This record gives sequence, structure tokens and C-alpha cells, in this order.
Amino acid sequence: MEPLVFALLLMAGVGTGLVGYLTGLASIISYPALLAAGLPPVVANATNTVALVGVGVGATARASRLAFADTPRRTAQQLLLALVGGGVGGSLLLLGGDDTFSLIVPWLIILGSVMLLASPRITALRGERESWNAYLVALFFVAIYCGYFGAGAGVMVLATTAILTAIPFQRAMVLKSLLLGVANIVASAIFIATGVVNWWAAIAMGVGCLLGGSLGPPIQKRIPERVLRPVVALAGFAMAVWLWVR
Repeated sequence: MEPLVFALLLMAGVGTGLVGYLTGLASIISYPALLAAGLPPVVANATNTVALVGVGVGATARASRLAFADTPRRTAQQLLLALVGGGVGGSLLLLGGDDTFSLIVPWLIILGSVMLLASPRITALRGERESWNAYLVALFFVAIYCGYFGAGAGVMVLATTAILTAIPFQRAMVLKSLLLGVANIVASAIFIATGVVNWWAAIAMGVGCLLGGSLGPPIQKRIPERVLRPVVALAGFAMAVWLWVR
């Protein structure tokens, strides 16, 4: 890989890590950057998954107290489902290619964005009751999607967390990065084992993601939830449009 391309992917990775933490839409930067670097779609998708592990590592290392603030049992449940779901999604990508979800993915992201915008009202109607089992089911399917393609998966995690649990929004932001990072780890292991990862691109993007992800938690503290929530939702709509026209 040429040094200039490596440097550009590194810079794109920093933006990916920061945007991925703040909006859950890391792939809106990383995936087009990898395609622009000349990687074929499936290789770009697999390389992107490996690189995005850096976002979860960077964010969790910076805000580990929030990431693991739940009970050990509930934390273990979420991590296990993210792990298994990511493995299922990565396997589906290698079996079916990356065009299978091309029609439904934008609609999933739009649904997640609408749910996120509506979550305060839905939460008020729900009251203090949680739908923990329903949340775990939703998390499992989001983890499958994350291992398969993952664009907008962060929005989906935030929406289901806000609607089905009593987890505060600030902690949900960190938890989202942790769970998607776990899903990406197991999917990455599958991609690495099958040899579809471009390592120079993965290293450049991954180091950038690690740096950008670590910048996310302190920056998020300065942004009010009432501002960040609609920004994430609007970014989700933008991601859906980009997926339609790409």
C-alpha cells in the first residue's frame, strides 16, 4: 500500500472512530474510504469490520466505568449475545456476499432513527418497566447485522436500548460501542481465518478508529442529550440515503 493511501486511511479512521462513537454511523466514513482505496466490496466490508474493533476498544478504555456499570449477569448476557450474533453475521457475509441486504438495510436504519427520535415519548408511556428479554432478542439480531454489514448498527442499538430498557442515554452510548466492538471481534476472527482482510488497510483504519473512539466520551459529555439524540437520528437518515444512491 502506498504511504499516502495509508495516511489517508489513518485520518479517515480518526473521523470514523469519533463519528462512530457519537452517532453510531462509523461505516458512513470508513466503508467509502476503503472502497476509494481500491478494495473490492467484500474485502472492504471485512476489513472495515476488523478496523471498527478499534472504536469499541478506544471508547470502552476511556469510559469503562459506564460500560460495565450494570450487574454482572446482565452484562454477561449482552456480551454473549453480541459475541454469538457477530459470529452469525460474519458467517452469513461469507456465504451470501454483501448484496443480500442492499434493499432492506436503509429501511432498518430509518426505522432505528425514527425509534430513537420517538424514544423519549415511548419511554414516558412505558414508565419504569423494562422489557429486558425483548431487548436481548433485539440486541441479538442487531449483532447479527453488525457482523454482516453493520452500517447504522449503533443507531439500532441506541434505539432499542432507549425504548426497551432504563439504561441512561450517556451509558447507552458507551455500551453501544462495547457491544458492537464485541460483535466485530468475532466477525473479524472469521474474516481473518478465511483470508479476506487487507491488513495494511485494516491497520491504518484500525489505529485511526482507536484514536477517534477514545476522543468520543469526553466530547460527548459536552453535548446535551436533547441535541445529540436528533443529531444521531438525522445522521441515520443521511446514511440511509447514502446506501440508496451508492
